[in-house]
Amino acid sequence: MTAITLDVIRAAAEIEGVCVRPIVSHLHDVETGKKRLVPIPCGSTREAQCPPCADKARKLRMQQCREGWHLDTEPDPPEHDEDDGYGEDAEDQADDADGGSERRVRSTRRRQDAPDLPSYEVEARTVGQVFTTDGGKTYRPSMFATMTLPSYGRVRSDGTPVDPGSYDYRQAALDAMHFPKLVDRFWQNLRRAVGYRVQYFAAVEPQRRLAPHLHAAIRGAIPRVVMRQVIAGTYHQVWWPAFDEPVYDDEELPGWDHSAGGYVDPDTGELLPTWEQALDRLDTDPDARPGHVVRFGEQTDLQGILAGTSQADRRVGYLCKYLNKSIADTHPDEEPSARRSAHVDRLWEQARWLPCSPRCGNWLRYGVQPKDARPTLEPGRCRGKAHRRDTLGCGGRRVLVSRQWTGKTLTQHRADRAAVVRAVLEEAGIEAPDVDRYSTKVTTADGRPRFVWTAVRAHEVPAYRELLLDLLKERQRWRGQYEDAKQRAGPPGRDLSATEEAAEEVAA
Repeated sequence: MTAITLDVIRAAAEIEGVCVRPIVSHLHDVETGKKRLVPIPCGSTREAQCPPCADKARKLRMQQCREGWHLDTEPDPPEHDEDDGYGEDAEDQADDADGGSERRVRSTRRRQDAPDLPSYEVEARTVGQVFTTDGGKTYRPSMFATMTLPSYGRVRSDGTPVDPGSYDYRQAALDAMHFPKLVDRFWQNLRRAVGYRVQYFAAVEPQRRLAPHLHAAIRGAIPRVVMRQVIAGTYHQVWWPAFDEPVYDDEELPGWDHSAGGYVDPDTGELLPTWEQALDRLDTDPDARPGHVVRFGEQTDLQGILAGTSQADRRVGYLCKYLNKSIADTHPDEEPSARRSAHVDRLWEQARWLPCSPRCGNWLRYGVQPKDARPTLEPGRCRGKAHRRDTLGCGGRRVLVSRQWTGKTLTQHRADRAAVVRAVLEEAGIEAPDVDRYSTKVTTADGRPRFVWTAVRAHEVPAYRELLLDLLKERQRWRGQYEDAKQRAGPPGRDLSATEEAAEEVAA
């Protein structure tokens, strides 16, 4: 009998929604003394790494988006959850892109080339306004908005430049790097302009030309003229030392001097200015200009959306469509052309060598020691997310969610999905799994954690083939139990699509 190949097993696992990169850990029950190996889903959000886990993550985001878009009651801010992807409301999103933890005071005067913005006292509400028709019918519309970056040169239908030589790849890479800051500033400006705490679920996706743009579900209706005014008047200035032209070439770069405790000029041996010293010079220069200014482009799309319509459902799917793909692979050709590959390479080359943050090793090329410099820094080898070929400069979060979107963390949304399945199983008389059974919060009589998770050694991990086969059998057993429970319980009167998604989450 011919043995089933690993490729066939992996393909079956992907079809059944089984993680293809499970992480095996030791589970020790302190109370009983028993130990066993437990495979845990990898939880990847990228389809190229693990399609089943990435698909679950995308469906979870769709649930989160749908649940918060048209709320008519005020949700409470949830507890912090590092996986939620909150936007500018989250303190951990305050990157030091403007010069470090000690905020430097700069002029608040607006640029003369940017229109003024309206500003109202912000009300303590997050839900949208209710409108009433002449017939007495009330409705509470929301919005779907798309904002893009400016043009860097003419492009073909496939997104590649008509003239690569004149296409502004440097500007494109810098705009992508600082796009998250521009988006944060937009939400701040919008809230001041409309007078209430606007809530949003947004996704950063690349256009075919690979420039990032923003799709956003916005709770409440905002006049289009106000939206366009805020978009046009929003900008972000990057106050960094000059990085127009490299001071050193790649063959002769500054080296670390242990006695001096920093990087020195390769010819003179003089210590390079530190990051703080470089900023001090910038502050005292009356003619100083920001190192970069990023703005939105003129192309925008603003739509009014009503709850419960097919249009709302389509927009949720569209908003989350590419969340499980990398920036470079979001718009793959059927047969990737040499022209498109060259376009990706040129954009990546710019993103690779430009500084991504004050701590980036690329600052050595421009004669400045990075913030918190250390001996191992090397230009072109910064490990920042913005420098990777699959991000092409866009190193920020792909999903941005305001804190009071649903009033729940992602963990709580997962629990909601599991609760749906548990209800179906229990209604049919089948013992439901306790998802918190092995939680570190479960304690023994003396208050110690009952369950302890530890890493396994390489020789203890089961063969990958056998591991996937066991997970497949477990998934099929759960699916059979769940389908049997639905048949025995009869029509549950629930949202079956949500139930099916929850079933997949629990069965994993």
